[in-house]
Parts: sequence; structure tokens; C-alpha cells
Amino acid sequence: MPLRINVRMLLAAGLIVLLTAGGLLFVAVRGAAANTPVDKKLSFTCPFPLIGLQKLDVHIKADFEVPTAPGGTLSTSGLTITVTVPDKAARGLNLVGAGTIEGTAAAGVTLVNGDAKPFPVRIPLTVAKTDLPPSGSFSTVATGSVPTVTLAKPGKTTLTVGDFTTRLTPKKADGTFTGIGAFTSDCVLDPGQDAVLLSFDLGSTPTGRQYSVAGKTGVKALGATAPLTGGFDLSATSATVFTGGPVFDKAHTDFRLFGFLPGTADLEFVADGPQGGDFAGTGFVARPRFTTVLPLVTLIGMPVSSGPGCKTSAPSTAELRTGDGFTLAAGGELTGTYALAPLTGCGAFTSALGTFVQGEGNTFDLVLTPR
Repeated sequence: MPLRINVRMLLAAGLIVLLTAGGLLFVAVRGAAANTPVDKKLSFTCPFPLIGLQKLDVHIKADFEVPTAPGGTLSTSGLTITVTVPDKAARGLNLVGAGTIEGTAAAGVTLVNGDAKPFPVRIPLTVAKTDLPPSGSFSTVATGSVPTVTLAKPGKTTLTVGDFTTRLTPKKADGTFTGIGAFTSDCVLDPGQDAVLLSFDLGSTPTGRQYSVAGKTGVKALGATAPLTGGFDLSATSATVFTGGPVFDKAHTDFRLFGFLPGTADLEFVADGPQGGDFAGTGFVARPRFTTVLPLVTLIGMPVSSGPGCKTSAPSTAELRTGDGFTLAAGGELTGTYALAPLTGCGAFTSALGTFVQGEGNTFDLVLTPR
């Protein structure tokens, strides 16, 4: 009977060590700077019946980035959590016939974003099934899905370690239970360590940006594309709103009317009123408003319309969204769609030209490069 009690106590200790370490590592990966690799060790203490308090070191590796403006999210990649379980725990598990261990953990952290109230976050973690050696220490790797956290407020932002709840189930080699059930326990971070895993100032207003633009526009009704070049100037007016937008150089496209009549068209996108948009995550959504001018249109080499009066009868508004991986500092992809209204001022061919130009589903596919 005493032997059975001691085995249970040793096993519980091993479970506590493994799961608590996994939970701590999972949280710690949130605490690096933008686009910075993390390779860090922290220690915590768990109560071990019979053998007393034991300290465990855990190893964290990950890459993560923080948002550049309020409204963005914390993101993490390459998370690797390695936990080394001591020999005493391994021997205790073997004494009850355990051949593998597996389980879960819930790590508690507190997020403070600017002047917002502290926000508690519970982070789930899965400890993969791990084979146990007959004796000696062993390592296990913990993984999980990091929850997306949106930072809405400007100012100092911190993420601090809180409580850790751990639960693990030992099983025999054939997958059956050992009869001692699953253990749940809490552990604490060792004193004297900095419990703040992440600390940075989230700017209240992003800086202005200037980009070179390259890409193309597609006119659906005409079945043609035109290469585009130009610029994009962005000036923040608040933490979430900016003014400015794309300014395109004159574009040119070749097309075939009815599939066989060769034609050409010059295109100009002329801004109509104030331009701007909203910051979103690490990028933005722009809503440029413009009139499309066709200063020259030819068919079979002959001009059928010329002059700046040939244009859409109403302005278009595009919704341009930055793509995955876009940052204000590095630029990236910007895409969107727009509609073209009927034409006006194109002379005798106004109605005919309008039939082959107007309509929805026109596209912008652009790449923004910082100047």
C-alpha cells in the first residue's frame, strides 16, 4: 500500500512538470519584437510530494511580429516548445506500467493595451503523445494554436504571465489506461524573473508612406488589360484613417473588337474628390474615387475618338485591399475591383464605345514598393 501511494505521488509530479512547462512556453512565445526570432529559457517551480519543490527549465523558439498601428493583431510563427522531464518522473511513470503520456494545458496571461482594462487570456496547448524510456530524462514537444489578439488602443502594451493549469493522462503501451486517471495541477513562475513577456509602445498615428506602383488593370467588357505605373502617397490623419491614394500614369491597351477588329485605347484615371481609406492590420483598405478618361481610341488604325472629353459619365469607386504579408514599411500587393459607367463626350461613337467599356468586374492588380 505505501508503495502504491508513492508511485502515484511521483507520477503526479511528473505530470505537473510536463504540462506546466508546456503552458509557460506557449505563452512566452508571444513576447518578442516584430520579425524577431526568440530563443529563451524560463524556470518555474512545481510542488513534488516526497521529493519537495522542483525547478524546471523550458526552452522556447519562435518568430513573431507585433502590429505597426492600433487595430492590428499579434501574430506568431515557427513555435517550438521543448520540455525536458526529469528521471524521477520517468521512473514513477514506468512503475505504474505507463508506456506513453499525453495531455493538455491552459495557460493564463494578462494583456494590457494602452488605457484599456487588463484583459485575461486563456491559451490552450496540446502535449503530443510521447513514448516513455525505461529510465532517464526525456523530452516532449508542446504545440497549440495561438489565439489572434487585436490591439485596438494606442500606448504601452504588455503581455504578462499568470496562472497555469495542467492535465496529463498516462497510458500503457497498448493504449489502455493505467488505472490512476488523469492529474490536474497548478504551478507558479519562479520569483525574481521578469513575468512581462511582451512590452512595446503602439503608436497612436502611423507615419506617412510613399510608394511606387506597378501592375495592371483589366477592363472586363473589353477583354483587355493595360499595364499601370505610378505612385501612392499615404498620410495618416488618425490611428485608423488616412488620406491619399494611387496616382496612375497614362496607360495604353491593345484589344480586339468582336475578337478580330484590332483597336487601341489610352486610359487615364483622374481622381474625383478627396482620396483615402482605413488602416487594417499591417496594411490598409483604400477607396479611390476617379473618372476614367479615354483621350484616344482607334479601330483598325483609325482614330474613332480623341480628346479629354471622352470619359465615363459618373465616377468609379474602387476598394483596394492589401494582400497577405503586406506591411506599411515593406509594401506588397494591393488588389481590388471597380465598375465603369456609360461613356459620354466620345462623339458619334459614344454609344458604341460605351457598350464595349462599361460594366462591373474590372480589376486592379498592383504591387507597392516603398520609395
